[in-house]
Amino acid sequence: MVQELFDRASANLNNELPFVLYRKPNEAVLNGVFQKDNQIYSVVDFSETGFVFAPFDLGSQPILLKTDEIIKAPIEHMGISLAIVDEISLLNESEKADYLILITKALKVINEGELDKVVLSREIVINDEVSPINLFQNVLDIYPQAFCYIWHHPKVGTWIGATPEILLKSRGTQFTTMSLAGTQSSNEFSKPKWSEKELNEQQVVTDYILDALKNEVVSLKVSEVTSIEAGQLWHLRTEINGVFAPNKFGDVLRALHPTPAVCGTPIINAKKFIDENENYERSFYTGFLGELNFSTELARNKNRRNQENSAYRSVVKNSELFVNLRCMQIRKDTISIYVGGGITSDSRPESEWNETVLKSNTMFRVLNHK
Repeated sequence: MVQELFDRASANLNNELPFVLYRKPNEAVLNGVFQKDNQIYSVVDFSETGFVFAPFDLGSQPILLKTDEIIKAPIEHMGISLAIVDEISLLNESEKADYLILITKALKVINEGELDKVVLSREIVINDEVSPINLFQNVLDIYPQAFCYIWHHPKVGTWIGATPEILLKSRGTQFTTMSLAGTQSSNEFSKPKWSEKELNEQQVVTDYILDALKNEVVSLKVSEVTSIEAGQLWHLRTEINGVFAPNKFGDVLRALHPTPAVCGTPIINAKKFIDENENYERSFYTGFLGELNFSTELARNKNRRNQENSAYRSVVKNSELFVNLRCMQIRKDTISIYVGGGITSDSRPESEWNETVLKSNTMFRVLNHK
């Protein structure tokens, strides 16, 4: 059954029709959404239903894949453990000098008081021709704990990723979001020891989210900070739960995106610095994607003897959106891998460079997995 999904996706690629295949974290189901035409549909206010793919800059309208056909199939968890790619440093090296200059420039602006934090990213371009479907199968094998996807629109492009970060998950008017910061390589024998810089960076993201949401929601609840493992990396995570007023989902989403975890603080100043100094267009990297307003039908009365009441059912709208991290864009004969990291006054350029090299291995493993 799962092979039929891969075959269907291959057919859509060949026929230049949009589709997305995705598996949610720690689930054993592969989902497919297939659109019957090649039109580009946009999201206007997030009241629409479909699979949304949104850019880093919401000044460009998010793209909506219509749910003309939805197919699900069970899929086995592989969870293959792979070593760091031997040539990973060499593959990154051509970007190093420019990235260190960019970090140094950001530190100067931070020390002058215009920024507290800015997230700087870069694009690694590899000349190669690959099968997108085969690459996606590698992603599924390697990263069972991440949101894994392949998204394709013939007029936009093809993206593949394995992201650990939920932007916003809702059921009716209840929602969950998270702040995610800090990165360390995982060691199966021990949990990470976090530095003051990493703990402070995590708290900045949490504080920003709480402040951004306070006027948009009815209630908020914050969890303790925990360490989570994703894609052979450790991160710090705080979960935030709450309730928003009816028809306010779009307001909550726009208040959240972009978070300091992908942009910086103050948001406006950080976004301006990114726009003026990163030497490429992020496009959908550090944007978000996922199910938007999918419907679930709930029976109001589970007593089968009461047939009259059982006929009344309620429909709840659910959304599950993920930040587009650890991803790559596939073109005809090139692959672009995107990585980045948060720069604060405590940052050291060489260490920040090494963190992006470590993050790039998430996608390099996919390219090298046979």
